[in-house]
Amino acid sequence: MSTVPRIEWTEADTQHSARWRSEAGVVPPKRVVVVDDATTADDAYHLACEGTALLYRGDFQNARQLLQAIARRIEQKPRRTRQRQADAAKTAAPGDLFNRHRLAQSQRARTLGALLIPLDAAYTIPLRRAPDVRAACIETYGPIAPASPLAKNVASESGSVVSLRELLGLIGAHEWRKKGVDVPAVGGRIHPYYGVFSPVRGEYIDLVASAPLPATTLAFDIGTGTGVLAAVLARRGVEHIVATDRDPRALACARENLQRLGLGACVKVIDADLFPAGKAPLIVCNPPWVPARPSSPIESAVFDPDSRMLLGFLGGLAAHLEPGGEGWLILSDFAEHLGLRTRAELDGAIAAGGLKVIDRIDIKPVHPRAADRTDPLHRARAAEITSLWRLTLA
Repeated sequence: MSTVPRIEWTEADTQHSARWRSEAGVVPPKRVVVVDDATTADDAYHLACEGTALLYRGDFQNARQLLQAIARRIEQKPRRTRQRQADAAKTAAPGDLFNRHRLAQSQRARTLGALLIPLDAAYTIPLRRAPDVRAACIETYGPIAPASPLAKNVASESGSVVSLRELLGLIGAHEWRKKGVDVPAVGGRIHPYYGVFSPVRGEYIDLVASAPLPATTLAFDIGTGTGVLAAVLARRGVEHIVATDRDPRALACARENLQRLGLGACVKVIDADLFPAGKAPLIVCNPPWVPARPSSPIESAVFDPDSRMLLGFLGGLAAHLEPGGEGWLILSDFAEHLGLRTRAELDGAIAAGGLKVIDRIDIKPVHPRAADRTDPLHRARAAEITSLWRLTLA
């Protein structure tokens, strides 16, 4: 039996079924109603809040406007509610603020994700004024599987259904992938894939670009993502770099970026759980900074449940570090300001790994959210410091 998730709905007294697509890992909705250009934003909002999915038929641009209208209704809290929440935020513990913020984000995503769009077998949207999304879908979903001969409804079987919010994310990611992100330290642009963390926060790149190199013969880049840090090391003259990751998209993304930059010959990208075989005089790791459970696979670059990657790196570094070599841990203290991890816990993990700190290079974040006073987590963001910890064998 196929394990591909499916969505079912009734339309014009006929039962329909289609493949369900969700890169966030959302299960197919159980209640689905068909809506169109005549559906009001209030009705759509109330249905979405109740957990009913809305399969759109009509004009694509009207569907986008409906999604925007639902988003406005989510944000339109009564004045008393807004004031009560603002007063509570002044005295709430940072961890409580973080949990409330994550819950609000999750609820918002669930409500906005209720508006659905059909895709046919060729990744075209069968709605009026729909954009061409084929390239974006192929990059993310890959070639569509052939129709099953056992399908009850061949027309539905050959197509699929996706959240409009996710589809817009695919379109945005496709544009980022085409345009790329200018990274001066690599002398070019990095082109992130959908679901691979984009190097838009340049401070951690600047740290790796300026820290004194202990050697230029070999380096490991653990959790390479787009390959940006491997590229920085190569530009700095490191002769051979082994970059690791477990995410197939990240591996493909890193290989493509390094080839674009002309660095494919000196950087080997491999599928490995943290460390490759052997030892190196320099091992670099930029793990997810927040020890919390991601709500979707895409968030795995930001949230690290129980600090698994961080602790795995610190626990295994000594076994892969050459004598006199250095491990560079790039880590923000954002989690400390949220009360999710203490500095003592980090110090303890370093010591438990048989390591010692020989230097720490700090930099303040420059991203816009650090100055946004309306952000519920503003206090933590404003106090955040990103550090490059230079570690060596104790």
